Amino acid sequence: MAGDLCGPRTRADGEISMANERLKADAVMALEALEDQLSGIAELQRRRMALTGTAFACDKRIRVTVNAAGVLVDTQFADDIDELSYEEIAAAMTSAVQSAAADVERQADELMRPLLETRAKLPKLSDIFDGAPDFGAPAPLAPHDGSKPPSPVPFADPRWSGSLVTESD
Repeated sequence: MAGDLCGPRTRADGEISMANERLKADAVMALEALEDQLSGIAELQRRRMALTGTAFACDKRIRVTVNAAGVLVDTQFADDIDELSYEEIAAAMTSAVQSAAADVERQADELMRPLLETRAKLPKLSDIFDGAPDFGAPAPLAPHDGSKPPSPVPFADPRWSGSLVTESD
């Protein structure tokens, strides 16, 4: 009986063995690529966090700079800013900050492009393991056109349902 269990392999056994070797090679390749990506991600994140976007408005009378998160971090007005109305300044500020945020987002996309291209070449988990989920697709977000602030989420604590300003203030 022992001889039957350890006897020569059949053609089907060889095909299974070759398939297993291919799966092993794919898994090793994916793990090596993952290690390479992980080693570069920290540097990319550091570089991304250092990004800034700058935009001008009203014939360069207004200059704004945003950080990597799109948050306004610097505003400069030219000496002749007083030639503009408050409404013109407000509209120009909004437009300039949105442009600067779009600029920093474009820079971040360019910075991340090589990493995303490398990731796209890697086999998916489901390609290696049958039935494994694919985690590559991000969940869709509702679009926001930036024309007005998103609706505030109601605060659940009833103690804060009224005005924050009291007559004693």
